[in-house]
Amino acid sequence: MPSALAFAAQMGWMGVDLFFVLSGYLIGSQLLRPYLRNESPRLWTFYRSRFYRVLPAYLVVLATYYILPVWRERPNLPPLWKLLTFTQNLFADYRINQAFSHVWSLCIEEHFYLFLPLVVLLMMGKPSIRKTAALLGGLVLFGVCVRSFVLFYMLRPLASAHQSFGLVYLERIYYPTYSRLDGLLAGVTIALVRTFRPVWWSALTKRGHTLFLLGLFMVGVATWLFKGRWVSVSGVSAFGTVIGFPLLSLGLGLLVASALSANGLLSRFKVPGAKLIATLAYSLYLTHKELIHLVDLCIPAIAKAGASLWLVIYAVSCLIVAAMLYLCVERPFLILRDKWSAKP
Repeated sequence: MPSALAFAAQMGWMGVDLFFVLSGYLIGSQLLRPYLRNESPRLWTFYRSRFYRVLPAYLVVLATYYILPVWRERPNLPPLWKLLTFTQNLFADYRINQAFSHVWSLCIEEHFYLFLPLVVLLMMGKPSIRKTAALLGGLVLFGVCVRSFVLFYMLRPLASAHQSFGLVYLERIYYPTYSRLDGLLAGVTIALVRTFRPVWWSALTKRGHTLFLLGLFMVGVATWLFKGRWVSVSGVSAFGTVIGFPLLSLGLGLLVASALSANGLLSRFKVPGAKLIATLAYSLYLTHKELIHLVDLCIPAIAKAGASLWLVIYAVSCLIVAAMLYLCVERPFLILRDKWSAKP
């Protein structure tokens, strides 16, 4: 990467957590809005919509990994059953199986899609703000406890023995669903407040600038806490491992709330090209890592030409492949989904 983008490259992983917040908000809102009409969400309709949205493009890319081994950014794939059941993130063996590793976040999304509707139906049987707050807080605390256990009983013994602990961190903290629920919970909380507490929401959205500054501060603190997580399991890094993800998710949630507010700084600007990137986002997600490998493989001399030129060629290649996947696979199935949804 160009040196000017070094910091963005190092912190780019936080984009996944932002996606979790957005997903929690959007999917949560979709499931909660029917209750304002004294209705409940239709499970089959929801699951069918997710099926058409996620599986076609995913299965095409997965098939490409098996049919064209040159497509693989690393030699070894996880077992097929893990990839088909979206459990790769729960049973990861990253030391050996590094190809298609970025699907860990899609696994978390699939678990979220599967269980959130059931939780909503259960909680809305007898709705209670206390029960809801207890559930949300309990899940955050559960993640803190899991990460604390891994820190004290897995990572620190390895560090004390002067052994590498990075793989264990990835496989036991960074990838698994049960330790990465914070962003989704932050998004669902925003959806809950906006749907069922309009007075609270109105008060919040009148303070868009405050939300923005507070969110930015929390993201900055989380960035500081995470700074040394790959080299240290004590001091500041230990706090980052245990509470960094909830703090980051809260900060990102405040930024999202600011963007939704009437006077928030983020609500005043449009980013050129954002709509195109949003449209291609899923196809870009599925294929971007492979394109790094293919660009290096097909144009080996590009690395010598400079990081900026490499980045341009890589970005253009990503957009072309993502557009092909979207137009040939994603879009036809989205049209089919909408036709099914339009039927009475």
